[in-house]
Amino acid sequence: MRRMLNTIYVTSEDAWLRKDGANLVVEVGGAERGRAPLHMLEGVVSFGRPGASPALLAACAEAGITVSHLDPNGRFLARVEGPRTGNVLLRRTQFRVADDPARGVAIVRGIVAAKTANQRTVIRRALRDHGTTLPVEGRETLEAAERRLTDVARRTLGAPTVEVLRGLEGEAAQVYFSCFNQLLRTNDPAFVFGGRSRRPPLDRVNALLSFLYALLGHDCRSALEAHGLDPQVGFLHADRPGRASLALDLMEELRPLLADRLVLSLVNRRQVAPHDFVLEEAGGVRLTDDARKRVLVAWQERKRDELTHAFLGETLPLGLVAQAQAQLLARHLRGDLDGYPGFIWK
Repeated sequence: MRRMLNTIYVTSEDAWLRKDGANLVVEVGGAERGRAPLHMLEGVVSFGRPGASPALLAACAEAGITVSHLDPNGRFLARVEGPRTGNVLLRRTQFRVADDPARGVAIVRGIVAAKTANQRTVIRRALRDHGTTLPVEGRETLEAAERRLTDVARRTLGAPTVEVLRGLEGEAAQVYFSCFNQLLRTNDPAFVFGGRSRRPPLDRVNALLSFLYALLGHDCRSALEAHGLDPQVGFLHADRPGRASLALDLMEELRPLLADRLVLSLVNRRQVAPHDFVLEEAGGVRLTDDARKRVLVAWQERKRDELTHAFLGETLPLGLVAQAQAQLLARHLRGDLDGYPGFIWK
């Protein structure tokens, strides 16, 4: 397994990134705020309008370091990367499998079953850790959701088509998010979850979810490219111009563990407060600049937590799970594995 490298997140609007020897340097207002060796980096993510010198961009491209630009809410804008690497034969195989429903359904089955099982684990952890303190109605709601997700996970194993699996994935998401409020241990009305909303998120919990999903999407895309796969051509998500469908596929298994659990921790531990969000006139909600920095720190700390990968039997940081799954998918497409083993969190 590869070593976990660092991602630099730049949040200051007037920041300037430049190269100094073999280092990336971040300056704000002409003063140096930080530096990092290029060989320790796998990505640079900027929010807003920071600039970068041509020499730094060239060095990052040569070293395989992707420079991504997001808006303040985490929405992807653009990325700068070097020449595409990877085995063209692997990509051609990926395209053929994506066009063959009989071969693609097995991969989608693994993705949807793993995502549903991981959503169920989030609920099971809440029942295990806090079930005795929950109101009776809340506990019963979570127990009913846990049973329904178990049923959906079982049905995915025999689902005959990708269309059926997409329906099951949607059913599992509806069950999961319908009880998400029961997972939030706060009486603050500012953190009531009103159902999943996007572009723009319409409440504070959705603002956190969308922001972390954007970060996870960046990591998944980088992992796929590192293992020679095309992030645009997926199996669960249909092709669409400008959409990284395979990165979205890979995200599905990892959302509950990496993003959803972090949102619950941030809210339940009072690490974010109502004043950490901006309520926009158009109805959207976004993080303040200071809160975004704190969430980024929590995200990096979360990625350093370790677990044992159920299929590989290896202990690795959470930040490398996307790399492991991209590697397993590439091995399956090359014929080294009979099936794609989705990531199951236990």
